[in-house]
Amino acid sequence: MLLHLVVFLLFIGAGVIGLLALGGMFMPIPAAVIFGALMIIALRDLLQTKHAILRNFPVIGHFRYMLETIGPELRQYIVTDNDEERPFTRDQRRWVYASAKKENNYFGFGTDNRIELLNNYLVVKHDCFPLDDPHPGDPAYDPDYRIPCAKVLGGARGRAKAFRPDSVVNISGMSFGSLSAPAVEALNKGAAIAGCLHNTGEGGVASHHLHGGDLIWQIGTGYFGCRNPDGSFSLEHLLERVEASPTIRAIEVKLSQGAKPGLGGVLPKEKITAEIARIRLIEPGKDCLSPSHHRAFHDVDSMIDFIEQIAEASGLPVGIKAAVGNLDFWHQLTERMAARGEGPDFIAIDGGEGGTGAAPLAFSDHVALPFKLGFSRVYRVFKEAGLDDSVVFAGSGKLGFPEASLLAFALGCDLVMLAREPMLAIGCIQAQRCHSGHCPTGVATQNSWLLRGLDPTGKAERCANYVLTLRKEILRLCRACRLDHPALVTPEAFEIMDGTFGCRELSEVFGYEAGWGQPSESELAGVRGLMAAQA
Repeated sequence: MLLHLVVFLLFIGAGVIGLLALGGMFMPIPAAVIFGALMIIALRDLLQTKHAILRNFPVIGHFRYMLETIGPELRQYIVTDNDEERPFTRDQRRWVYASAKKENNYFGFGTDNRIELLNNYLVVKHDCFPLDDPHPGDPAYDPDYRIPCAKVLGGARGRAKAFRPDSVVNISGMSFGSLSAPAVEALNKGAAIAGCLHNTGEGGVASHHLHGGDLIWQIGTGYFGCRNPDGSFSLEHLLERVEASPTIRAIEVKLSQGAKPGLGGVLPKEKITAEIARIRLIEPGKDCLSPSHHRAFHDVDSMIDFIEQIAEASGLPVGIKAAVGNLDFWHQLTERMAARGEGPDFIAIDGGEGGTGAAPLAFSDHVALPFKLGFSRVYRVFKEAGLDDSVVFAGSGKLGFPEASLLAFALGCDLVMLAREPMLAIGCIQAQRCHSGHCPTGVATQNSWLLRGLDPTGKAERCANYVLTLRKEILRLCRACRLDHPALVTPEAFEIMDGTFGCRELSEVFGYEAGWGQPSESELAGVRGLMAAQA
């Protein structure tokens, strides 16, 4: 990479000198001045820490920002429009980038969406008498836009270390190894600043996770960080890690994820450093394999036993994460939870559109239900079993935008967990090279040259800015609906366009009955008190 850079800069210098040798009429400035200027720009780019692209690709990285500046014009006349790109549109990425940088994230001249002709287009129904939106200087203004969770995590089963999450917006699981050390550090520092939870991903707890942000330690099928030499689960190692890391607030047992449901993972040996091997308790020099299923349990009852074993030994709330496929599992789970009075303290539902993990195309495109369908079906199972108040529901799957988060809360989520959107906030440019080890911004790579471009301190501030801005916009939408907390939002606050000048209410689309999607009356009263106290 460095050799290519040097050759490229020499090529530019030689080209300039060649042009001048052909005739001074083209550029009367001496060649040495031009070449010197390029060297100064390259040196400045290498030493600055604000922009990872420029640090990793001096001089030529400026072309990316130039193209980004004129991107709307190029797309308008040549390529695509603002809402056409995937997985995140240019409008969505622009909103995240501007929010992370504390820049103007407004859009002018009205929407460019053909609202009445779009199928499944979401419309929020505001109230004609909305609540006031406090501004700096007002007594009710909160610069952190805090939104505590309506439920206590682990409270229903009396866990010794039960707690109420301070933020309904949190960072979802992305492992160290898949992400670089500076990226993980930036996310954790950002979580500390914003006062939200940071899920470790299944790669174990690294020193890069320990910068002040509260953690949910995710345990996958490989039991990384809490495994025996043969790959089996080790409660002893788990308790040692929990004891050594007081910022671990909860444990999440991952059954599957939206990017690759029903499939194990592979971290290639080329990406496994000595540090990663030590953290994961694996042997270096070999591909790191995650099985497709757990060895510590084999059915619903043994899974509940596993959860209760960890919760009793650690005192921490313990939950599960899964993408949604066959519903038999969820019916069996509620049946056994009702019979035993035991089970997970929280359930995180990942949509099939989730995507931080690299996967075969068939799995990423066709396995597992998308979030709205998957979550609503699981919520129905728990609601009909009378168990919806005994667990905290979390949702993930492109929920990092105000209207998407609000819809998740209306469907019954108590928390939203975000992954790719915080990646964008700390510098991801949607290059879609996460699986290659050649992420140009240093976010999803172990390449020493590329990851050095990401300054964790500056990016931590951007991560926190994004989380705070999202909470701010969620509260704005709530107040537009004359509500002061997203837990109070019901499905009746939304309509879904059908693309033929018609629309249906959210409750009708997903078969929700009156009162569904909200916590209990006592929890609603409690959260109203919390919001009033903050004001």
